[in-house]
Amino acid sequence: MRDSNADLFDPRTIMDSDCATAGLGPGPVSDSDFAFAFNDSNFSDRVLRIEIIPDLPETKSDCDGCTSIADWARNRKRRREDIKKDSAVDVLVHCEEQILTCSMPDTEDGEGYVNQDEEAVAMIEESPSGVGNHLNKRDEAAPANDGLWSMDCSAVLRVKTIHISSPILAAKSPFFYKLFSNGMRESEQRQVTLRIHASEEAALMDLLNFMYSNTLSATTSPALLDVLMAADKFEVASCMRYCSRLLRSMPMSCESALLYLDLPSSVLMADAVQPLTDAAKQFLAARYKDITKFQDEVLNLPLAGVEAVLSSDDLQVPSEDAVYDFVLKWARTHYPKLEDRREVLGLRLGRLIRFPYMTCRKLRKVLTCNDFDPELTSKVVLEALFFKAEPPYRQRSLAADEASTRYHRFVERAYKYRPVKVVEFELPRQQCVVYLDLKREECSLLFPTGRVYSQAFHLGGQGFFLSAHCNMDQQSSFHCFGLFLGMQEKGSVTFAVDYEFAARSKPTEEYVSKYKGNYTFTGGKAVGYRNLFSIPWTAFMADDSLYFIDGVVHLRAELTIRQ
Repeated sequence: MRDSNADLFDPRTIMDSDCATAGLGPGPVSDSDFAFAFNDSNFSDRVLRIEIIPDLPETKSDCDGCTSIADWARNRKRRREDIKKDSAVDVLVHCEEQILTCSMPDTEDGEGYVNQDEEAVAMIEESPSGVGNHLNKRDEAAPANDGLWSMDCSAVLRVKTIHISSPILAAKSPFFYKLFSNGMRESEQRQVTLRIHASEEAALMDLLNFMYSNTLSATTSPALLDVLMAADKFEVASCMRYCSRLLRSMPMSCESALLYLDLPSSVLMADAVQPLTDAAKQFLAARYKDITKFQDEVLNLPLAGVEAVLSSDDLQVPSEDAVYDFVLKWARTHYPKLEDRREVLGLRLGRLIRFPYMTCRKLRKVLTCNDFDPELTSKVVLEALFFKAEPPYRQRSLAADEASTRYHRFVERAYKYRPVKVVEFELPRQQCVVYLDLKREECSLLFPTGRVYSQAFHLGGQGFFLSAHCNMDQQSSFHCFGLFLGMQEKGSVTFAVDYEFAARSKPTEEYVSKYKGNYTFTGGKAVGYRNLFSIPWTAFMADDSLYFIDGVVHLRAELTIRQ
């Protein structure tokens, strides 16, 4: 039970009140339900006078006439410039003989309650309507908007008067806490006037009601988004959490997910909205999991959407080389100017490319790519090469360390083509040694007729790949594990190669040769052994299998160009 002597205006008390509503579900909480006191003079110590002024031309309420999230987004886009020009909440405090004009910046500006000077007071007193034009730094800085600003401040469409309890509002909102407790004369006056645009009226009324009852009348996505914006403006974190929770419970679409990621920065940075933006990112990542299947759609996504997709560990792509190529294509499409492209690649998208899992052949191209800053390319390529040189246990440790961080440079994705390590030799003959590791889970998915391919590697300028199969043995009597070597199709080139397959096995855990041969390749052909370990599939996958070491089967292929 809270201490009866606690100061309601103490910041710690506000935090406690805010936390009390953090766990709210869609229903009301009885121990903090003051709905009975809303707009009741018997339980109020102040009067809130709400002056409603017209929106700027061609703007309207975000949810006025909106039947979908798309309508809200279109209206919101039209109002963006209005928001930028009018970033302050107008607060007028009425005294017996004069009107003081104050300006309370919104949460984006992060400043406190500021009094205007005496000149502003005099001008308001001269206004026949008692409301008058505001004169402040914003007016002086933008003379071109004088006509617009004059209309905005003088034409009051209507006025609403509500009886309020300052302790209740202050407990829920730092905005009202500062307004009622700044120690100045106007903070002691009984009547306070807020000036808002017509587009904000419904949302503000719902917000005020929430501060008493912990419930909202808004039930549609557009209406909830309007309340969310108002809650951010007046710093009501509990209402932001409530709106975020209700929006997450509604069906998500690509349109709504992108809209949630495109909310103003002050909203996106709020802890209360993080679960909503996280859900939006997860939706987009799942929707475009197979990026090659939806490449045209993903190319048209805005930056925030692309970041959500590329941040996923479950992204299904042929290889990280494909991610790199896609990022370049997207950046060149959306940022035609080199300077802008380098900035977005260096600060945003470049961090989502997992360079350590790119092939060495592609990393060489990264070093000469003009789209990236040269210092950045040198750094990421060097880091990638060091990672490749690390032993497996160290690589796993680096990946684990990044599990809880935003960027997963060392975490392997769900590549369609498995990464390989390649050691190349030029003398005395052109030769390469290729290492392919497969997890037990990956092997189990191959049964009964599946196959998995490695990333491409090169020898003598020609591309090759490995493929592991679950297939029937030569007599078709049982399933078994097979390994094959293929050459990428490229015209009618022929290539004579000596090759050897090996695998680590217990108890020595050393590589043991399993099959040797030679073959003259032509484009698209493959050669290998259907039963590499000469045992049935069940014995290969058994818990006591000789070939799984810590849940991984380690394969090696040596290729040498025949003289």
